Amino acid sequence: MKGTVYKSTGSWYWVKSDNTFYKCRIKGKFRIKGIKSTNPIAVGDHVEFTIETKNNEETGIITNILERQNYIVRKSVNLSKQTHIIASNIDQVFLIITIDNPPTFTTFIDRFLVTAEAYSIDVVLIFNKIDAYTIEQKAEILYLKDIYEPIGYTCIETSATTGKNVDIIKDMMIGKVSMFSGHSGVGKTTLVNYIEPTLNLRTKEISDQHKQGQHTTTFAEMFDLSFDASIIDTPGIKGFGVVDMEKDELGDYFPEFFALKQDCKFNNCIHLNEPHCAVKDALEREEISWSRYKSYLQILEGEEENYRTDILSGRQ
Repeated sequence: MKGTVYKSTGSWYWVKSDNTFYKCRIKGKFRIKGIKSTNPIAVGDHVEFTIETKNNEETGIITNILERQNYIVRKSVNLSKQTHIIASNIDQVFLIITIDNPPTFTTFIDRFLVTAEAYSIDVVLIFNKIDAYTIEQKAEILYLKDIYEPIGYTCIETSATTGKNVDIIKDMMIGKVSMFSGHSGVGKTTLVNYIEPTLNLRTKEISDQHKQGQHTTTFAEMFDLSFDASIIDTPGIKGFGVVDMEKDELGDYFPEFFALKQDCKFNNCIHLNEPHCAVKDALEREEISWSRYKSYLQILEGEEENYRTDILSGRQ
């Protein structure tokens, strides 16, 4: 039988096949066979499975993962040697961003975008909670939009509490599998509930002490919606570690760098200290964002995302 993984708890997988859900597991040998991530099977995977009956209870045994169209993978910030596949076979990702309570920094945004570019996944940037911002905070949104819109990323300002521009998001979701991601507390689950109220997913308040969201989504889970769309709700991500990329290909995942690559003197230019570098020249002319270049350097040099000590000034 063939089906799609809708939920994973690490030990059990809920697979949907012909509108029926089957509780499945994998055998130990399959768990480690040629797979270097903490989770060999991810939500969104298309799998083959067989049915076993024991004590009058049917359970499925997953025997094969079909080839993935794409996937979002991150390196654990604390366990740098391990990677985790967040979800697979995704048409687009809505990355939820907040200016405050909790703040989302450009280092996190850029690392997420680079990974999505590497696996050819479209990302839409959602600036949420706009109903709660001061004039200064709204100016921060304009600043960020000025960075990301010119390089090809769609930016939408929303409020998950008032529903502002949620209809735009719904229209973009029709006929697609969409993943919603972001830090804990950015209003991701509230937004999903507004899009499809019958889901009634659990939410929690922001921690006043640390200005961080509290995890409510423990595992990624896919839901079929009432308007010909599917959504993958994911746990809040505190930090986003980029899985190892070759230095000479990293710039290709920054669209504004890739557009200038042909104008560099050396075809293997990594935009660091090489002479006649088109990217560095554009940077000096302020045609490329310094925050984007800083993110590029951090990833290039293998630095971990310093999300705890990032400062708001310049959204660095």
